[in-house]
Amino acid sequence: MMKPLKNGTAILAVLSLSSCAQIDPPDNLEPIASGDGYQAQYREPHVSRNAAGFLQSRAMNEARCRPPGGGTGGKGAGTAQAALAGERFTRNDLVNVRVGEDETFNGDYVISRDGTLKLPFLPPVRAQGRTAAQIEDDIAAKLLAEDFYAERPRLSVRAADFASVTVGVSGAVFEPKAVEIGGVPGDQVDSRRQGALGASTEARNLSAALRAAGGVRPDADVSAIEVRRGSSVYRLDMRGVFEGQNAVDIMLLTGDEVNVPSRGCFQEDLMRPSPISPPGVTLFLSNLTQPATGNAISAIGREVREFPYGTRYLQAVVDTNCVGGARATSAHRSSVLFSRNPVTQVSVVIERNIEDLLRRADRDDYDPFLLPGDAIACYDSTITNIGELGRLIGAFKY
Repeated sequence: MMKPLKNGTAILAVLSLSSCAQIDPPDNLEPIASGDGYQAQYREPHVSRNAAGFLQSRAMNEARCRPPGGGTGGKGAGTAQAALAGERFTRNDLVNVRVGEDETFNGDYVISRDGTLKLPFLPPVRAQGRTAAQIEDDIAAKLLAEDFYAERPRLSVRAADFASVTVGVSGAVFEPKAVEIGGVPGDQVDSRRQGALGASTEARNLSAALRAAGGVRPDADVSAIEVRRGSSVYRLDMRGVFEGQNAVDIMLLTGDEVNVPSRGCFQEDLMRPSPISPPGVTLFLSNLTQPATGNAISAIGREVREFPYGTRYLQAVVDTNCVGGARATSAHRSSVLFSRNPVTQVSVVIERNIEDLLRRADRDDYDPFLLPGDAIACYDSTITNIGELGRLIGAFKY
């Protein structure tokens, strides 16, 4: 058995004082203090409570914004929408063709890798990127040219099943990459739909591709989203999706390329759920209030936790059980946010005093939004730290 330590009270006092010593705030690799980081809210404004009524973050962000590429009226976007609107076919789609009662041509066909529809005894019919009406006109012209009919027969071209498509998504999205969208998993196929003529899908839309690439970033220029199809580039204005309008959500084809330009600024208006926003924020949390053996007993997931997109830092700190409790012992905690600039990939570490954050009149300027992949750690109050030191001294005495 260990002998009791001499001067235990003095040792406790020294350790307590050392625990209360001011720790230098984290250094950042971005110019946070002046608000030049990704979010203006990352800065640490030095204002008194009486002078904190002047919010500046929104103005600081807007001052760096480039004009929207789609302009204010979006006239060019309307032309692009008209050119790409409608149901269009791509390779590997299953198409049902009916030529009157002619069993020679009637049947289901898969659009070939070269983007053509190959009916027996006819030259290939171009199908990639075309509508059913356009394909019907081409088939009719070829039937007449090959002397199968003296006059145009009754024709029907219908989608029997839409294939998945692979498109590239780049620019101001959280996960730029090639994505595969569309198609239905085998265990989710409806047998009644499988046997019916005609098909429909929303899974090949532009919004699905943007979500599959992590969603648009807060600096995205959603007024001028570019879709490259072949040698043509179209600009689409998708600002309406944030207001419940989804008219420009076009169907994509295999080989399309999507690029989301950046306005070079953080737009708070884009920090909310929408059809093209991230589905949520995956946040890494660490809660060590009264040091725990794991996050599970603090009601935190084993690894990460999901938050709605648009959640702010303070909301996540509350969810981490890092706020509240007895004022005498639980107040004056602090927490740290680890984030990364999605444009430059430079990391940022922001430390906040929770009680200060609660009481600031300019908390919206002091309370950043959370981005996918962020991490938060909580630190205990001074009284809790002293209590833990007391237990440590007691352990050494016996």
